[in-house]
Amino acid sequence: MRITVLGAGAWGTALAACLAARHDSLLWARDAAQAAILSATRRNERYLPGIDLPAALRVEADFDAALAHARAGGEGGLVVVATPMSGLREMLSGAAAANCGIWWLCKGFEAGSGALGHEVARSLGEERVGVLSGPSFAIEVARGCPTALVAASADAALREQALEAFHGDALRIYTSADPVGVEVGGAVKNVIAIATGIADGMALGMNARAALITRGLAEMTRLGLALGARADTLIGLSGVGDLVLTATGDLSRNRQVGLQLAKGRALADVLAALGHVAEGVYSAPTVLARAKALGVDMPLTAAVVAVLAGRITAAQALERLMRREARAESETGP
Repeated sequence: MRITVLGAGAWGTALAACLAARHDSLLWARDAAQAAILSATRRNERYLPGIDLPAALRVEADFDAALAHARAGGEGGLVVVATPMSGLREMLSGAAAANCGIWWLCKGFEAGSGALGHEVARSLGEERVGVLSGPSFAIEVARGCPTALVAASADAALREQALEAFHGDALRIYTSADPVGVEVGGAVKNVIAIATGIADGMALGMNARAALITRGLAEMTRLGLALGARADTLIGLSGVGDLVLTATGDLSRNRQVGLQLAKGRALADVLAALGHVAEGVYSAPTVLARAKALGVDMPLTAAVVAVLAGRITAAQALERLMRREARAESETGP
């Protein structure tokens, strides 16, 4: 198969390198200087330090040439968008010229429109699209560590093509016809990971961590169901699986944001030091806005948004949450 990966960040580079062992894989970098360095050194030291890129992986800075690579594969061509959520609309619009199936890796809601990835694609008239998601640190994928992901699309033929493209070696792919559930899981888990990082940074203990993850899953499920997701999707890899990894793994950028905020550091300083995109920071207000519009109660998410905005401290957020009225576990609220 001919596969073009758009975006030479950590996840895009890791997946492109992994696919190069079995397919004609090309990695597109927006920055020509970065593309030249990757081609010459066979390394992406900024995002995947210490990882050698396979000789078979092509690196390209020309967007049209990158799309032509996938288009030349005909029915066996695929484009994978590996940019942050903020770049998805632009990439989908451009990638349509490849005339083949399109998958994206980004997680979250689009700022401004509040749209999930499949909603962005629908607004552009794109139908042969899907989302590849699940518990996956890019560096571990690049090292060949076993990883399980979900390929979700409303297009049955595209789901089957995803198995041919992505399943094999250290990647195990499950398919799903529920892109809504997969995308809600990927968006909300980043917000809850920030909350868990804050709790761990405040040394609140393992009990608090377990409570946050569990009640975070409840918020994720309420929002997902309100948006039309299936409940079983949210207790699968892209829901609880990705939530557990992102909330507890120290490679998680969103968790690191929470840990640093708990130390009293300013958000701007935390993000500058991080050097990578932490999607939860940008998607949290949109998650909350979509929830409010649907009448869905998400107190943990609201607390994270307030802390990120500087309206309250982490300690004040904890106090407010602990003072909430007691209720049955199956009712709304944490």
